[in-house]
Amino acid sequence: MASAFVTGGSGFIGGRLIERLRSEGHEVRALARSQRAEEKIAFRGAEPVRGEITDRDAVRRGAEGCELAFHLAARADDWGRWSEFERDNVEGTRNALEGCAAAGVRRFVHTGTEASLMAGSPLVQVDETAPLRPDSKAPYPATKAKAERLVLDSAREGLETLSLRPRFVWGKGDTTLLPNILQLVESGRFAWIGGGRQLTDTAHVENTVEGLVLAAEKGRSGEAYFVTDGEPVVFREFVSELIRTQRVEPPSRSVPAGVAAALMRAGEALWRLPLPGRPPITRFAFWASSQECTIDISKARRELGYAPVRTREEGLTGMRV
Repeated sequence: MASAFVTGGSGFIGGRLIERLRSEGHEVRALARSQRAEEKIAFRGAEPVRGEITDRDAVRRGAEGCELAFHLAARADDWGRWSEFERDNVEGTRNALEGCAAAGVRRFVHTGTEASLMAGSPLVQVDETAPLRPDSKAPYPATKAKAERLVLDSAREGLETLSLRPRFVWGKGDTTLLPNILQLVESGRFAWIGGGRQLTDTAHVENTVEGLVLAAEKGRSGEAYFVTDGEPVVFREFVSELIRTQRVEPPSRSVPAGVAAALMRAGEALWRLPLPGRPPITRFAFWASSQECTIDISKARRELGYAPVRTREEGLTGMRV
């Protein structure tokens, strides 16, 4: 079996990917930035390699002797300094590419995101022909768009590169999305923007991992692929069910979209002074929670043979406490 190198292996998706690869007989090594990350990676069954994504030589050492690389390490947040997003998402991806190429990796699979297309307008049944938006005014979308462009432009003889784009990754073990939502609910700061009745696509973590594995096996170099749970759902209905899995009742409070947009603009302006903490609502959070985001996954179905392996009902059942 091919050996694999993983960045971001101590995270939510990365940990599940390591488990899947090990279950299929792959030898796996993963970059670890701390002792805690090393422990998480070892627990999943991979060999931890100490180093930062900002260190090209550490990546090269970790990837030495591996045929495949999966790049999941990223700054995935809705607020922060642009310089930190550029360092982790753009320069980190450049380091991953160059380090893996120097190590002789044959195929490099990048974990992208639908956010790389976000610049303030709804995404309605978009596919891979929609343009990346490195000009986005939100740091996460802009830097993820730049990172993916680096990946796809690096495809060449001897190094096959491609990007897998899941949307709204969720599931048991999530350390970011649902915990952040619950924190807002419990603090009384959660509200549905414009009622929350827009459609959204989602990608259970096991469906995301399925897409990553298929991309490594069958994807065309220089190409991007979207994966989702198969059918869109009403944002409010799905997030409410996520909240209920933790025995918490979702709030009913709603804020008009225009009011939320004004709060977002004023808040971001003030917090750039800067003020401590973060604005009540950021630009990216406003887009992600108020605008339709539906995706056509025909390309992944056709070229990768992708089909969801976990239904929403199964995923929600598995999360109940």
